[in-house]
Amino acid sequence: MTGLKKVKTAVLISGRGSNLYNLIKFSKTKKSPILIDLVVSDKKDAMGLKYTRKNKIKKKIIDYKNKKTAEKDLLLILKKRKIKFICLAGFMKILSNSFIKKFKKKIINIHPSFLPKYKGLNTSVRALNNNEKFSGCTVHYVNSKLDSGKIIMQKKVKIVKNETPISLDKKIIKEEHKLYPAAILKVFN
Repeated sequence: MTGLKKVKTAVLISGRGSNLYNLIKFSKTKKSPILIDLVVSDKKDAMGLKYTRKNKIKKKIIDYKNKKTAEKDLLLILKKRKIKFICLAGFMKILSNSFIKKFKKKIINIHPSFLPKYKGLNTSVRALNNNEKFSGCTVHYVNSKLDSGKIIMQKKVKIVKNETPISLDKKIIKEEHKLYPAAILKVFN
C-alpha cells in the first residue's frame, strides 16, 4: 500500500463495537487499504460510539424510524464525506436494494456463523441447539437479502463438549477480529 491513498471508509454499527475497534486498529496499520472517516449508528447509545471520540473519528446517528428518510440522510452524509467503502459491524438494519446499488460491491458485512447456515440473530444458540460440530464467521458482500451476499472469506470454529452460547460467541469474535481485516485486504487486492 505504500504511496497509495487509503480508501475513505464508513463503519455502520448498532452495538458494542468490538469489530469497529478492531477495524480502527487495522486501519492505522501501513498495510491497511482503508481509512475510517465516519462511524454511523442507528442507536445513539451504542457502546461502540466511544471509539469515535478516542480516535477522533466523525460520528453520525441516523434515526431509522423511517427507513427511506434514514437511507436518504445516510447517503447524503456518505456523499458529503466522499465515502467509497462501507463496513457493517453489528449493524442491525437491512439496507434497501436501491441503497446497495449506489455502493455496488463496496459494502461488506461480518456475520457470526459459517454461512449459509444460521443467517440472522442468535447464531450460536441455534448452532448449539442443532448439535453442530462447528460454527464460525463469514465476511460477505451485502445484498438486499439477509446475510446472503457473495462470500469473501470464512473461518470455522470447532464446537467442543459443554460449549455454551457465551463461550462459543467469545471464540467466534476472536476469529472475526482476524478475519475482517484479512477479508478487506482480499477485497482490495
